[in-house]
Amino acid sequence: MSFEVPIHSHLNQFIDTVPFQRLRDIKQLGTSSYVWPSASHTRFEHCLGVAYLARCLASHLQTNQPSLKITNRDVGCVEIAGLCHDLGHGPWSHVWDNIFMPKAIKGCGWQHELGSEMMFDYIVKNYSIPISDKDARFIKALIAGDPAQCDASEKPFLFDIIANKRNGLDVDKFDYIQRDSHMTGTSFSFEATRIVKSARALDNQICYNIKDAEQIYEICRRRFALHKNVYSHKTTRAIEHMVVDALLLAEPHMKLAERVYDPDSFLYLNDYILNEIERSKAPELEASRQLIKRLRHRELYREVVWKAVEFTSKKAIQEYITPERIMGKARKTFEGEGSEEPLDLTADDIIVDIGTIHYGMGERNPVDLTKFYSKKHPDKPMHAGPGDYSGLRPSTHAEILLRIFTKKPEYFGRVHDAYNAVLVDMGEEVSIGGDTVPNTPTLTSTRTSDAFSLETLPKTPGGGAGDAGTGSEQRKKRTFGRSGSAMMSKNHFADVDKGYRHESPSASSRRMSTEGVAAAIAGDPSAIAMITTFQPMADLPQLFEDGTEGATIDAAPSQRLKRGREDELQPPIERVEVKRMRKLRSD
Repeated sequence: MSFEVPIHSHLNQFIDTVPFQRLRDIKQLGTSSYVWPSASHTRFEHCLGVAYLARCLASHLQTNQPSLKITNRDVGCVEIAGLCHDLGHGPWSHVWDNIFMPKAIKGCGWQHELGSEMMFDYIVKNYSIPISDKDARFIKALIAGDPAQCDASEKPFLFDIIANKRNGLDVDKFDYIQRDSHMTGTSFSFEATRIVKSARALDNQICYNIKDAEQIYEICRRRFALHKNVYSHKTTRAIEHMVVDALLLAEPHMKLAERVYDPDSFLYLNDYILNEIERSKAPELEASRQLIKRLRHRELYREVVWKAVEFTSKKAIQEYITPERIMGKARKTFEGEGSEEPLDLTADDIIVDIGTIHYGMGERNPVDLTKFYSKKHPDKPMHAGPGDYSGLRPSTHAEILLRIFTKKPEYFGRVHDAYNAVLVDMGEEVSIGGDTVPNTPTLTSTRTSDAFSLETLPKTPGGGAGDAGTGSEQRKKRTFGRSGSAMMSKNHFADVDKGYRHESPSASSRRMSTEGVAAAIAGDPSAIAMITTFQPMADLPQLFEDGTEGATIDAAPSQRLKRGREDELQPPIERVEVKRMRKLRSD
């Protein structure tokens, strides 16, 4: 797999600037590198890839459809938009704008696209880029995917290339799906250039050859898989919440959130903020430093339970499953036990994480929103109907992933027990009265662009489920119907005892005693032990009591210790790896 990207001279004017070079310090996948060490690629190389694919697609249309009258200026603007589309990403990419900013400044509505437009203007102004106001507005409109932000004379289909609001199929997605799959070791057979060469501009939108419909659907399905298995990995999410909490603790002193509105301050917002906090001696940052230290030691927040529920249940989850409700149940159970010890747990120690995972367009199948042509009818765009590509498709293309985290793993079992109690209450209290619950959402219930009509689109087959409407099957239930029963059912795979205390592997290793190592070895006279311990060197003589010999210990890469030569060892090393130890037979 190759990611070689040719750089045209006009792009260097943007690349060789501080705002663009800043992207080298913004990881593409945020905290995912804590789980996948190789996923350390940055927004810098992603933007180069998007710029390359943007030029490829625009040039392909220019060459193969002369009637579109695409100019070199159009191609250049599209390429620059691809290059600059992520200039506004904050530290750890989406962690910043999706989690930190809404908590730091309530209702701010800040998104990285706004930051990208701000930093684009900053580059043009401070680096004297020779570009007209009309072209600058066009490029920013391409980044936003909004034709209303520029001249009405601009070609509408060009807005489908960088940020496609119609169906989500754009070169940004083509690049990151391929790149992220490769860097996380999750193989995905996809040639972006094939899809690019399949594109035609018809009816003022980008259309594709019907023979590539299956591949396009696989791209959308791959997006879903990456979000569920990689971007929303439980450890990744736990670390994201820890990073956000560390930033929020530092916010009163550092005023990080306010920096997004000042380009000069924004230049120095990157993934190394945690290092800045760690280096600081300011007493106001002590709480933040302690949390970062906990992260470094991998003493993480812990996922207590997770549940995948239907997309239509999101509002009910947000209303009924809250940290306060879970904490109330935990306190009630604890008080009923009559314990003399205080319950050192608050609602702030519980996180209800509600994530939406979809194929790119909410509940809709993006392929239903895409037009295709055929070899026999290259100028006749139409939507793919049932049977035009695989019929093995779900009835809905989105779901909610509910996760409960605890910041205090010692209360893991209690939080789990309290969450289950909240589910029981929901089954008894929640009622929708006389409202009807259709088997599947209606096609017209989803907000989409006015650029196309929903009435003319095909419906994805729904596995026997009918649409709401006249004559369709509807159900009336006290709770939430099918989606509600799934939402309020327990995840039995996550069941633990109320007193369960989660312990991280690293914490467990640090507590392993040398006596424990010796006992493990003593249990099997003929065993060869491969054990790691974290004891100070001063404790090692306990390992060499009578009856053992031939112990070889790694104290440093070029340093070995044999029994009876402890005094020759260099200064104490904290980590000692016991490589081989054999207990003598007593004969």
